[in-house]
Amino acid sequence: MNTTQHAHAQRAHVATILRTLDQPDGGEEAVIERSWRRCIDRYGLDPTAPSLPRYVPDGTLREHQDQADALIQVARAGVEQLYRQVIELGYVVLLTDARGIAVQFLGSKSDQREHQRTGLYLGADWSEEHAGTCAVGTCIQEQVPLTCHHSDHFSAHHIQLTCTAAPIFDPDGQLLAVLDISAYRSPESKTSQTFALQVVKHYARMIEDAYFLQRYSGSHIICLDRSREFVQINRRYLIAIEEDGTLLAANTAGRKLLRFHELPLAGPGETRPFRAWHIQDLLNAETDDVLNIQRYGDDRVRAFLTHRHRELHFATLIEPQRRQAPSGEPRRKDSSLAPLEALADDDPAMRDTLTRAARLRNEPINILVIGETGTGKERMARALHDSSRRREQPFVAINCAAMPESLIESELFGYEPGSFTGANSKGMKGLIAQADGGTLFLDEIGDMPLQLQTRLLRVLAEEEVLPIGANRPIKVDLRVVAATHRDLRGLIDLGRFREDLFYRLNGASLRLPPLRERADQDFLIRRLFDELQAERGGTRARLRGDAMSALLAYPWPGNIRELHNALRYALATCEGGEVVVGDLPEECTSGHLAHPAARPAEPLAGYSSMARGKDPLREALSQHRWNISAVARELGLSRPTIYRRMKRLGIVSPQYQDGE
Repeated sequence: MNTTQHAHAQRAHVATILRTLDQPDGGEEAVIERSWRRCIDRYGLDPTAPSLPRYVPDGTLREHQDQADALIQVARAGVEQLYRQVIELGYVVLLTDARGIAVQFLGSKSDQREHQRTGLYLGADWSEEHAGTCAVGTCIQEQVPLTCHHSDHFSAHHIQLTCTAAPIFDPDGQLLAVLDISAYRSPESKTSQTFALQVVKHYARMIEDAYFLQRYSGSHIICLDRSREFVQINRRYLIAIEEDGTLLAANTAGRKLLRFHELPLAGPGETRPFRAWHIQDLLNAETDDVLNIQRYGDDRVRAFLTHRHRELHFATLIEPQRRQAPSGEPRRKDSSLAPLEALADDDPAMRDTLTRAARLRNEPINILVIGETGTGKERMARALHDSSRRREQPFVAINCAAMPESLIESELFGYEPGSFTGANSKGMKGLIAQADGGTLFLDEIGDMPLQLQTRLLRVLAEEEVLPIGANRPIKVDLRVVAATHRDLRGLIDLGRFREDLFYRLNGASLRLPPLRERADQDFLIRRLFDELQAERGGTRARLRGDAMSALLAYPWPGNIRELHNALRYALATCEGGEVVVGDLPEECTSGHLAHPAARPAEPLAGYSSMARGKDPLREALSQHRWNISAVARELGLSRPTIYRRMKRLGIVSPQYQDGE
C-alpha cells in the first residue's frame, strides 16, 4: 500500500468509526464497537490523530518484568513453541502483563525497524487507554479472546495490522497476562484469522495451566475430564485441594465447572477464595477416594459423578512434589551418594548414568567417562571418588592434554635424585604414587603420547610404578578414572591409541550428555549460579526470568564449562542485585530480540533460505570459518537449528575432526 492509498484508508477508517458511534449501542456482542466508545467517552482519544507507539522507559520495563517474573519463566516454552508455529506466516509473538506492557517478545530481527515503528516490540504499551482499540488492550478490558483485524483498530496508525490475543488468568481468576500474535500483512477478510485465534487460545490455556501446576505443586491437584482416554493428557479441569479435601484454587475451566455446579466463588481481593468449599461439594465421593486415585486400576483413573448434576467425570491425581514415602517407615537415603545426586536433577540420560555410577563406585574396576568438552567429566570423576570408600584418600587429577610432553613422564612416574639434568636433588614422588590408596583421574586420555601409554599400561597391569632412575618399582593401590571427548576406537584404528590400554581403562564407561540435550538445564543453571555466589560472598543476586529464558534457549556448544563462564561474567557485570538478560555475554542472547535500548540479538527467522536450491550449510560454514552465529545470521536460522542440521548431515567442525 503506497502513501496515498494509506492516507485514503485512514480517512475512510475515521469516517467508519464516527458513523458507527452515531448509531445505538450494538449490544453485548459488539466488542469492537464498545471499545470504540470507551476510546472516545472514557479516554478522550481522537480517531483523526493516530496514536504512535509508546514505549515505557527501561527502568519501568524492568519493574513490569520483575512483577511478571514467575509467569515469564513458566511461559517461556509456550511462547517459543507458539512462535515456531506462526513464524513462517509472518507473525510476531507478544506476552504482556495485565496492564498491557510487552514483557516478552519474539520476532524476526530482519524486521526490527518495522517492529519498533508499529509498536510490536518489547516494552511497548498496548493498553486500550493509550493505544485505543487493539487486541491486547481490548482483551484486557473484555477479558475474552479476540481478533482485532485491520480497521477494527481505533487508531488509523494500526489499520494495517492484524492482532489476535487471549487472556491468561491466575489461579484466583484475576487477569495475569495477555498472549498475542500480530502481523503486518494478512488477507482482508477477518475470517482469515480464525486459525490464529484458536492457536492463541490453545497456547494461552497451556501457559495458564502450567502456571497453575507450578503455583500449587505442593498440593494435591485433581485433573478432571469427560473422557477417560484423555484425562491424563488433556487435564481440562484442574482443582487444587488440601489433605482434608478443602478446595484451594482451580484453573479457568475448573472455575467454570464449579460455577455450573453452583459452588459460589469468592469476589476479588480474597486470598483463599475456595476455603469454604470441599471436594465433596462437587463430587459424589469421599476425600480418601479422591486422594487414593493413584492406587486404583492400571491407568490410575477413577470415575466420579458430580454431586449436584450427576454428570460423569473421570479423574486422575497429581500428588504434591514434596511428599513422604507411602510406607510408614521413612525412606532412608544413602548419604554417601550425595556427590553423585548433586550432578543432575530429572534428566533421563543423566539419571541412568548416575544410577550406573552408584553401582560402580566401590567396584575394583577402572572407569572411562565419555563426553563432549565441558560436560563435567572431572566433576563426575570427583563425585565417584567422594561417594566411594576411597573418599578419605587422595584424588589426583592429571590433564594429559595440558601437560608438556617433555615433563609428562617425570610428572606421572616421579624420579630419583640425580636422574637427569635439572632434576630436583631430592627427587620427586610422581602423581601416580601420590594417588596411592585413592583415585587417579586422567583427563583427555586420548592425548597421551604412545610411549607413555605403554608405561601406563604396565602400571595398570602390575599395580606398581617405576620412577625414572629407580631400580625397584613401588607398589600402588589406585583406581583409575579416565576421561575423553575423543573417539578412542577411531584413534586405535589410526594407530594413535593402544587397544590393550583402552580395554584396561574401559572396565565400565559412563557417558555424559551435552548440556543442550539435558532436560534439567534449569537445575544446572540455578545450582551453578548459587555455587558462584557462594564463592563470591557478599550480597546474593537474583537471576531474573528474562535472563533464565535466554540461558535456557542458548545451545551451549561449550557445555557446562561455557555456562559456568557465562554466569561468572553475568555476576561480575550485573547491577542492583539481579542478573537480567542484558548482563549475559552477547552470544547467550541469540534468538531473543531486546528492548530498543538493549543490544540487538540474533534473528528468529524461518527456513526459507535453506529451502532454496542445494543445502548451503557446508558452504556457509566454510565461508564464515565455522562461526555458527555468522552462519545463522546469513541463513536466517537459529543456532540450535544449525547445530541440529549439522548433526543430521554428519557435518563436523575441523577443530573436532581430530578430536580437539
